[in-house]
Amino acid sequence: MEQLQTNKKTKQRIITDEPERYNVIMHNDDFTTMDFVVMVLMSVFHKEKNEAERLMMQIHTQGRCIVGVYTYDIASTKVMCVNKLAREANYPLLTTIEPQR
Repeated sequence: MEQLQTNKKTKQRIITDEPERYNVIMHNDDFTTMDFVVMVLMSVFHKEKNEAERLMMQIHTQGRCIVGVYTYDIASTKVMCVNKLAREANYPLLTTIEPQR
């Protein structure tokens, strides 16, 4: 008896959505030094010195500033890192996240 072989090629279409993005926001306060904010922006967010100084001035003059946009896990890790550095240096620097609109 003869066997028939059939080759069925099935294509699977995988739909991937971009992960939701979150803004990391630094808030101004009257106690954290400008030098400390610049150092944090350079070390945690990998900003060049000029960019870090520009962002620091924006935080200082506007009260807050978006310093980066990341996925939730990365954003929350950066916030924890900044808050830890600030507490260790006895500064009340506040960094938060919010969903990007």
